Formats: sequence, structure tokens, C-alpha cells
Amino acid sequence: MRRLIPLMTSALVLALILPQAACAQMQALTQQAAPMSTGHPMMNHNSIQPETTLQISAEASIKREPDIAYISAGVREERATAADAMAAQAKSMTSVFDALAKAGVAKKDMQTSSLSLSPRYDYVQVKISDGTTRGEQRLAGYVAANQLTVKVRDLDTLGGTLDSLVRAGGNTLNGVSFALDDDSEVRDEARREAMKSAMARADLYAKAAGLKVLRIVTIDEGGVYMPQPAPMARRMEMAAADSYETPMAGGEVGYTASVSVLFELGK
Repeated sequence: MRRLIPLMTSALVLALILPQAACAQMQALTQQAAPMSTGHPMMNHNSIQPETTLQISAEASIKREPDIAYISAGVREERATAADAMAAQAKSMTSVFDALAKAGVAKKDMQTSSLSLSPRYDYVQVKISDGTTRGEQRLAGYVAANQLTVKVRDLDTLGGTLDSLVRAGGNTLNGVSFALDDDSEVRDEARREAMKSAMARADLYAKAAGLKVLRIVTIDEGGVYMPQPAPMARRMEMAAADSYETPMAGGEVGYTASVSVLFELGK
């Protein structure tokens, strides 16, 4: 029994030492596998900080003398029945087409923009049995309207074309507008000028802040548009002129481009 006690004591010591050694070895392996930490989050050196950017929105307008015009006109006829109203507008509109063709307008430059037929009512006072009156709507007839958009390529003939349209039976005018037949070049010029304006303003702000423009980050085009005249509030009745040709003035048409640019600024 005296010899067993040392043996049992040695076994107990080994049992306590071996787990501790294994734990120490596992900790060492874990530390070797883990990357070294500097205590700072990873930095993306390509990122742009908000305080170093400048957003500029700019626009430019270019004006040119127009070379084409659009006429919006047609006929409006009222008759007792729907069939008579449609027949009357068809007859008048056929005469309008013929007159425009004689004035030199090609078929491809004439397009029907609207065709409508609607009843028209009168509001009348009707006596009832107790001696009082009440308002009632009564059918007065039918209105047929046919509207046409005409492209006039020779502005020198615009007034005469309008007069021919009226003499042929056209009795409504919704407006005349002017444009460029090919506006691609003037639109691009407006884009270039808008971009130049944005860059000039970016340089101005950068110098005022003691900085300089490093690069362009993004460019967003706001679009290119041509301001149109406000539509007429009501339809205008036309009367033919026998002695004079209707005078017309094209003036200028403008195209406006807008752009939004994000710049990066720095020392």
C-alpha cells in the first residue's frame, strides 16, 4: 500500500498538467492565426468625403431664328342632327385640304390632331302648373369639329397659307408656333454652354474657399427643352381678309439645357 500512494500522486499531477498545456497550446495557435489589429478601422483611400465635394446646377439658353412654323386650325360646324354636322365639317375640311395643297403644303405636313362630335344644349326656363318656372336643358343641335396641324416650311408663305385656309372654310385657329426643322446642333450647343457654366462656377467657389477642382465625380443632364407659348384660353374665330395678307413675325426660338455636376475639391 505504501508504494501505491506515490504512483497515484504522480498520475494526479499529470492529469492536471496535461489539460493546462493543451489549453496554452490552443491559445498560441489562435493568436498566430488572428490578424494583427492596429486599433483603427480599415480606411478606403478611394472614398470621397462629403466635405470635399461641390454640387453645381447650371443651365444655358440658345436662341435662333426659326425656319418652320406650325399652324393649328380647322373647322367647326353646327347642325340640327349629328349626321348633318359631320357632313358639313367633312365638306369644309375637304376644301381646306385642297386649299393647303394649292398653297404648296405637302400631304406629309398635314396631320389631323382632333376630331369631335358633341351635342349642344340650351338652358331655358319652363313654366309649370303652379305658375312657377324651372330651368331645363334642351337639345339645340350637334357640333362637329375637325382640327388640323399644318407644318409650313417656307415662312414667307405663312400668312398666305393662313388666308387660304380661311377662305376654304376653316373657321377656328388654336395657335401658331415656330421652331427649327433640325434643332440637333442648337441643342448640343446649349448642352456645351450649360457645362461650361457649371465648371466656371465650380472654379469660382473652389478659389473662394482656397481650394481647387480636382475632378468631376458625376454629371446628370436635366434635359433640353424648347419653351412653348402658352395655349390660348379660348378658340378664336377667323375671318378671311380680302385685301391684305395676314402679316406674321417669327422672332426667335430658344432652346434651354440644364445639367447638374458633382465636383471633388482639394488642396
